[in-house]
Amino acid sequence: MINISKIYANHSTTGDPLRYGQEHHGQVAHSHQYKGHHIAKSASERRPVVCWNVSKRCNLKCTHCYANSDSNLAPNELTNSEGKALIDDLAEFKIPALLMSGGEPLMRPDLFDLAEYAVSKGVRPVLSTNGTLITKEIAAKIKKTGFIYAGISLDGIGETNDMFRGVKGAFEKAMAGFRNCVEVDQRVGLRLTLTRKNVEDLEKIFDFLLEEKIPRACFYHLVYSGRGKSNDDLTHEESRRALDIICRRTKEAINSGIDLDILTVDNHVDGPYIYLKLLQEAPERAEEVRKLLEWNGGGANSTGVGIGEIDWQGFVHPDQFWMDKTFGNVRERKFSEIWQDTSDELMAGLKNRLPLLKGKCAKCKFQKMCGGSLRVRAFRVYNDPWQTDPACYLTEEEIKQ
Repeated sequence: MINISKIYANHSTTGDPLRYGQEHHGQVAHSHQYKGHHIAKSASERRPVVCWNVSKRCNLKCTHCYANSDSNLAPNELTNSEGKALIDDLAEFKIPALLMSGGEPLMRPDLFDLAEYAVSKGVRPVLSTNGTLITKEIAAKIKKTGFIYAGISLDGIGETNDMFRGVKGAFEKAMAGFRNCVEVDQRVGLRLTLTRKNVEDLEKIFDFLLEEKIPRACFYHLVYSGRGKSNDDLTHEESRRALDIICRRTKEAINSGIDLDILTVDNHVDGPYIYLKLLQEAPERAEEVRKLLEWNGGGANSTGVGIGEIDWQGFVHPDQFWMDKTFGNVRERKFSEIWQDTSDELMAGLKNRLPLLKGKCAKCKFQKMCGGSLRVRAFRVYNDPWQTDPACYLTEEEIKQ
């Protein structure tokens, strides 16, 4: 994740201590989300945020779903007792957060029981949802249970969103979900995957955030997995224009006094791109930002290090977009043991990937900031996890040593 609010607009948000290290900005974690939580001395030492796809079932038919979800109950889902045993291990492993995703997690009948158990064990649960099932009653239950954050997926305004979701009326139901969360003071934010079909809605999305008083948004770069295809991705020039809009609108909002937390996800080249912008626009901040980004390490400390994935059947994957690669199953070994076992060649490589990078990534002067970005995208396109990330939009001139 690249925190646009912090990196570009110089505005601190709750995730900064975990993302950039306290020693780099001299601030104490100022949210319940990280209160009393251990902050690693280096990004490579961080425990992973764990994404657990608690169910494959979903009430929508999203065109870019990485999990190929549908309305059917998948066989062999982890049971309630197996889920609680998993949570016990994650608590002992001291993960910073448990992202409960799907499919649509609200379709799992015991979701709130599992989340309550996580809270009782000191594990911070996060909800990743399409929002269409969040009635007033469900919003109150999300708040009461102790979810520290609910991320609602939206992929455009009105009909654009419904086209992506494959169900007419999904936008209005998601809107109701947002408003119901805001009404009960549940921390909520928007999640949007950037594609060629919705990038023109970016300005409208920011208008929506401000009008609905939604304090957080994550803009995801497309990852080619499941139903998400490379031909839906932005061109390099479109990616640059999208980042320019995101940066401008974020800074405008923050400068007007709005506490807005805006992040981009799944393309760590956004960091160097913003650094280059600052060299032109605010050179006095560029050096500070370079240090923050290099402490974070970008992709080098994400997949296989700072982010991990467990699917509905208990299989452990490098991240949620790499479900065709598994390191083991939590029914047979604890997640903490699987995650720290580097006998698998890919796991070992992910934990020390910079020497393995090839092509454009190998010769880039921004390796310490970007870390080779997302390895699964390289694998999808080149069948080689160490090749150039095809979504890198920096020019050869910009990356040369």
